Amino acid sequence: MKGPADLIFYVLAALTVGSAILVATLPNIIYAAVALLFTFGGVAGLYVLLSADFLAATQVLVYVGGILVLIMFAVFLSNQISSVKLSNPVHFRLPAAAICLVLFGVLAYTAVSPAFVLKARITYQPTTAEIGELLMTRYLLPFEVASVLL
Repeated sequence: MKGPADLIFYVLAALTVGSAILVATLPNIIYAAVALLFTFGGVAGLYVLLSADFLAATQVLVYVGGILVLIMFAVFLSNQISSVKLSNPVHFRLPAAAICLVLFGVLAYTAVSPAFVLKARITYQPTTAEIGELLMTRYLLPFEVASVLL
């Protein structure tokens, strides 16, 4: 390890991947939604490590504060409507595991290939101003189309 940043990265990556696996495999949908909270939090932490502070704040506000709360309300309110026990039945664990292993192999091969090696940035540069400038100049039309659709 090269420092505490590597340790923090490995902890956040393990938290994100582990909780994402729990989201897909837990039979109780409420526990899966709580595991989704940790997945979103881990992704936000990884954004912080990448010096993408705007994306980390957006991840927390939009996904944890909005989408996850909406999912929890839907789960709790739909449980009151019917007496059907809510669960997340997992019928295709073996094919899903095989697909995940293949995708992991492809990603691991891509990550260790020489063309993927990137130079590390030495200085910290905030990304918020650059994102705002790009949204108002180069990507103005797609931004406005997305805002009208949302």
